[in-house]
Amino acid sequence: MPKVSVIGAGNVGATAVYYIAQRNIADVVMVDVVEGLPQAKAADFLHGSPSQEFTVDIVGTNDYSQIAGSDVVVHTAGIARKPGMDRMDLLKTNVSIARAAGESIRKHAPDAVVIAVANPLDVIAMALLRETGFPSARVVGMAGVLDSTRFRYFIAERLGVLPSDVSAMVLGGHGDTMVPVSRYTTVAGFPIGELLPADEIKRLSDRTRTGGGEIVNYLKTGSAYYAPAASVAKMVEAVILDQKLVAPASAYLNGEYGHRDIFLGVPVQLGRSGVERIIELELDAEEQAALDDSAEHVRAGVADLDSIADGP
Repeated sequence: MPKVSVIGAGNVGATAVYYIAQRNIADVVMVDVVEGLPQAKAADFLHGSPSQEFTVDIVGTNDYSQIAGSDVVVHTAGIARKPGMDRMDLLKTNVSIARAAGESIRKHAPDAVVIAVANPLDVIAMALLRETGFPSARVVGMAGVLDSTRFRYFIAERLGVLPSDVSAMVLGGHGDTMVPVSRYTTVAGFPIGELLPADEIKRLSDRTRTGGGEIVNYLKTGSAYYAPAASVAKMVEAVILDQKLVAPASAYLNGEYGHRDIFLGVPVQLGRSGVERIIELELDAEEQAALDDSAEHVRAGVADLDSIADGP
């Protein structure tokens, strides 16, 4: 049986564990530094397994050594955004957490594909890549999968169609500078531009950029977790089952789209070895400029990595 480990038993991590277990594709280990938290949630999940009809094992632990042999490690640990807090404000604390996690992944799960989820996501992915020393194809960020599903839902809601009939593309950093690309967004094969006026597409694009913040403002003391966890489970499934899934995700670029040495949301093919291909779309001048701007915001965060002291 394949093995997936999830670092962080908070809302995103724990919900991702449950979604992964429901797929019956891998045993799951959930690790957290809070004593009793992952153990309690794992037991609770298992108590529900007869009703949900999953047969995989779920282990909750405070011991990182139990991630040994993992095929996939998902990193969700970190503090959540608060109202008025930009994702980049999370950098100092969450990078320290990611560095400690990366060291444990390198030591105990050296063959795993790593999926970064904690924010600021593109920068955390870089921290995990540096700390693990893994090939760049084996570290990928969840960003675009979540952002594109939000765009798909908003379009479906506006048009009164099934979300599954909408295909959307969102590029760039996972934050306020993400780039929903309407030219590569369709409804049952019809370009979105033939179904909605430009001002409506812009409104939906803007809502996609602020979709996470919308939930933060409602919750006051937390952030989204059901949709992010569902996106994690989709990516885990693509890797474990070697699905060759084509979806936008935060990948390490080596010249693609005119950028290198940076994680940025682009279309990729996900399979058993991680990012098996980066797909380069033809962008017009306006789209490329927006992507370049988004990349510069991410690069500014990456530039701070070396100056951040390790946390506790």
